[in-house]
Amino acid sequence: MGATVCDAVVADPDLQLVAAVDVGASGELVNGVTIAASLDALKERDVQVVVDFTVAAAVRSTLPWLAEHGIHAVVGTTGLTDDDMQMARSRFTSSNCLIAANFAIGAVLMMRFAELASPWFDTAEIIELHHDAKIDAPSGTALATATRMAAASSAWAPDPTRHEVVRGARGGEGPGGIRVHSVRMRGMVAHQEVLLGAAGQTLTIRHDSYDRVSFMPGVVLGCKRIAEHPGLTIGLDSYLGL
Repeated sequence: MGATVCDAVVADPDLQLVAAVDVGASGELVNGVTIAASLDALKERDVQVVVDFTVAAAVRSTLPWLAEHGIHAVVGTTGLTDDDMQMARSRFTSSNCLIAANFAIGAVLMMRFAELASPWFDTAEIIELHHDAKIDAPSGTALATATRMAAASSAWAPDPTRHEVVRGARGGEGPGGIRVHSVRMRGMVAHQEVLLGAAGQTLTIRHDSYDRVSFMPGVVLGCKRIAEHPGLTIGLDSYLGL
């Protein structure tokens, strides 16, 4: 993902790639920039915005450092907790932080559409499908979707299942009791279906990312507009005017 982000930054005439950090690839070149092993390189190159698509454990040390040095952070790492969000909220006072479960604009719209539809349906389930190298389940996007749907309606019908023949067949119980099913399969990138049902009708809202470049318009948008959004922003919605 890091190389794709670098390509997107270089391709945009309003952005400039000035530094890259990756302990495992330090010394290598990416778009003419030598990859550094330490965050100190960001300060040395007077970086204004950092894009982080790493892992939660790394973000927990990177974000306080960025906040301390007044650098904006655009974060696509999933697996962050409420405590992590509170940490970012308290630390980013002189610079700003955007944390989003998904930077694909279509996925952001999918979550918003599901949230809008929720009060009009009695039952809902989420199926998320990802490549077989994804180690966490369910995805951050699925959890974010379920959280927003649960907040939009508290009138979900109870699960009628009384006997689960194969353990886990009903998926995991997410916020509001909404069931979330995770698929890990070769050939996929990132996909999600939200299924909503009421008497005599169903509504399916689906988004598919077939390539990592699908996330880049949202990342670039975040880099360009983060200075306009003080403190911590969770989700790309406000950047899109939703």
